[in-house]
Amino acid sequence: MIFVSGTAAWGPEGRLAGEGDFFKQTELCLRNIAAILEKAGASLGDVVRTRIYTTDMSRWEDVARAHSAAFAADNRPASTLVEVSRLADPQMLVEIEADAVVR
Repeated sequence: MIFVSGTAAWGPEGRLAGEGDFFKQTELCLRNIAAILEKAGASLGDVVRTRIYTTDMSRWEDVARAHSAAFAADNRPASTLVEVSRLADPQMLVEIEADAVVR
């Protein structure tokens, strides 16, 4: 089992990317998760559960669209989407945790 927590939209230069864009930040979070999983010998196909924290539930469709695009239609993980009042950085709109099971 692999547990990935507190994943944000950090770009390769170490700065938060996708400022103001819920879709882009979700997409970047999931790319970062994919990179972490790859280093551990896994992939997004091994993810069985995600927990998504967002600062604005009215933007859930942007978040859900990016999340759905990251996973194969026949292998979507169980997921929870929760609105929070804020995240660690004021520019962060989305943070994602993922649990993977490598078979």
